Amino acid sequence: MSDKDCRLVFGCGIEDSQFTEIMSASKPNESVKRRNKNLLNNSEQEFVAGRRNTVLQTLNKLKIQCSRKEVPNIALLGSGGGQRAMVGLLGSLVQLDKAGLLDCILYLSGVSGSTWCMASLYKEPDWSTKLETVKNKIIERIRGPEVSLTDKLAKLKKYYYGKDLFSLTDVWAVLVVTSYVKEIDEHTLTEQRKQHNKDPFPIYAVIDKQSKQSNDGDPWFEINPYEAGYSLSGVFVDTGDFGSQFQKGSKIKHQDEFDMLYLQALCGSALADDMDIMEIMWQKIKAFFQNETTLEAMRKEERERTDEVMRKEKETEGNEAVLDSLSKPRPSDSGKYRFPSDKPISPSVDECHRALMDLVNMNLSVLNGKDPSGFEKSIRTNLNGKRQPISTMETLKKADKRAEKQDIKHFTMEVCEDLSSRTSNWLIDVWISICKCMAQWIWGRKYNLLHNMTDEAVNSTLLQSETRDYIDGGLLLNSPYFSVLREDRDIDLIISLDFSQGDPFMTVNDAAETCKKLKIPFPEVNVTSEDKTKPKDFYVFKGQNTPTVIHIPLFNAVNCGDKVEDWRKKYRTFQGAYSAEMIADLMDVAGKNISNNREKLKEQIRAVTEEKRFGRFKTFLNKDPFRLNIN
Repeated sequence: MSDKDCRLVFGCGIEDSQFTEIMSASKPNESVKRRNKNLLNNSEQEFVAGRRNTVLQTLNKLKIQCSRKEVPNIALLGSGGGQRAMVGLLGSLVQLDKAGLLDCILYLSGVSGSTWCMASLYKEPDWSTKLETVKNKIIERIRGPEVSLTDKLAKLKKYYYGKDLFSLTDVWAVLVVTSYVKEIDEHTLTEQRKQHNKDPFPIYAVIDKQSKQSNDGDPWFEINPYEAGYSLSGVFVDTGDFGSQFQKGSKIKHQDEFDMLYLQALCGSALADDMDIMEIMWQKIKAFFQNETTLEAMRKEERERTDEVMRKEKETEGNEAVLDSLSKPRPSDSGKYRFPSDKPISPSVDECHRALMDLVNMNLSVLNGKDPSGFEKSIRTNLNGKRQPISTMETLKKADKRAEKQDIKHFTMEVCEDLSSRTSNWLIDVWISICKCMAQWIWGRKYNLLHNMTDEAVNSTLLQSETRDYIDGGLLLNSPYFSVLREDRDIDLIISLDFSQGDPFMTVNDAAETCKKLKIPFPEVNVTSEDKTKPKDFYVFKGQNTPTVIHIPLFNAVNCGDKVEDWRKKYRTFQGAYSAEMIADLMDVAGKNISNNREKLKEQIRAVTEEKRFGRFKTFLNKDPFRLNIN
């Protein structure tokens, strides 16, 4: 598909046709297609049609009789929860398969840690037909060694040079996600098209950070193998073009599709909204760059560049223009050198490393309430600057924490600007960019696919900025309800697997409240005070003209007895990778929630099937003027 052929797709309530097209008078190629709310993307329609045949066959095996039109649309949701959610979802799916219920599922949607499990599963074509084998491969991998530092360095370099917009999500992917999933998956989501005709349709959910913070617009964003976009606004772009630059509905600059490792980081970046735990990121950055392997890689590049300059010097016999092009550092983002000398002196790799390590330590000192002035002095000394990057650091000693944060942000940015104008080492360069992203707390930044669009059906706040930031959906709602509550997906039954660390009912309660505000059909959620302290392993919430919601808390009084809190403490969201024993125990506990409730699950599937049959019969009677009158 060429850049000019790429179009945005909008969902809206247009009568009698699937699409309408609005043409720009000035540029005829700038058009958008709007999709009727009641019609899915063509590729998804085709997928769903085939999957419903599988569901029908499975229901018949379970002795749940229905016609093809009466097949219920069932969605399985995996909540967030880091590696706890990753392992918990895997254990649940294995037991659903053993119970003969997995092929009843039409959609599989996840946020945060659940998407790590999904990404591992969907690496394998038609994984649900060989789940035991796939499960063993996944467990063997996550129990194994971490990705090597050399491979992490290579991946970080690819991310840094492979896109216009670099952010902390790239860093999170390389430094954190790899430590849990134990691999670098460079496949893309669009490569999975046509590989999963026998599996549930996958939906990865994130949120728009700006919409969340402003409480305006549509924060719910979904990504599947065919399209990516705003779930409730109904505006989508081809998944392969998500991240490319758009202007008024047409792609003007292509960006390569992100890989599955990045997608897992985008979905599972739970730190991205919490400034209080910035210290964790600074510590990980410090550990990565103070490693001797990283430092040696910096020195090696410096030696190679020096050798290149010397070789060119011999070839050109001292041609000043050529030598200058090789040795002159790039200007800063502002286009001007920050140091006052006519030609800034490039510091050595060791000097750059020391200055940046001081900058990291300085930020950590401020976060921990310690005096950072020693690091500030060391930075200026090592960089041989003739002036301070900022005029004074006195406010850092004041009690005003807001002013303190602003000062350290300002100082960090100025040091980075000064240093970036004087170095051409890629590892130093990427470290500088990371520090800038830390100072501005930039996660998941992408070009805005709606930039400068004009459409009344979409909230104007989504149309204005050139970029948008996408983060972990669990930071707003820790389960992807809104990806499956789209009108066009017509879901009859939601099976919610809740792997949250805290209150096991907070997510489903929040979903119910949000749906009420947005006038989206959703059943009332009523739980007792005893349920909150001693949760059971199976809840059913029903309503009139709403989907049925089955809610299954991971740790409950049935599978954990009176040790629910002990299990929660053992499997915290932020901790090191689980041991083999912890993985096995968690798989077992999560699986029991399914195996112990097989008959209850069948009962609810049967119930929604009968409700769908009755609903069709009732509609038929209302439309047919002929009535039977039996005396």
